[in-house]
Amino acid sequence: MFEQDYIMRVIKEMIRTILKLLFNVDTDTPTEELLTKIEQRENLDYLIDLVDNGNINEAENKIYELVSDKDMETLKTALLFYSYLNDKTDDFLRENNFSREEIKDGLKGLISKYGLGNLTDIFLTKF
Repeated sequence: MFEQDYIMRVIKEMIRTILKLLFNVDTDTPTEELLTKIEQRENLDYLIDLVDNGNINEAENKIYELVSDKDMETLKTALLFYSYLNDKTDDFLRENNFSREEIKDGLKGLISKYGLGNLTDIFLTKF
């Protein structure tokens, strides 16, 4: 349990740092108000609905489809998605066949797609 809490905090700080460095946004709880395009807000709402209905893997697959264009606004959407997912309880994740490790790995893969893999290494050196 302690390890899961630690991973949860690391993920939260990683998202917060990336938002600060790339978008000059400093917030503990990022929300869809950070998105400037209506299309991105709609995408995030769709992804959140998938998560809430237990379709986490489907939502994560959709994220990887969206980020294929490497648009920075899409990166922001993906970061908000992982932030939302990270706020879910361990029980919710377990019931839906997902884990904090998968959140961490998905976030790391996402950041690498944008050529920023070294940034995640700063946070994940202890894992």
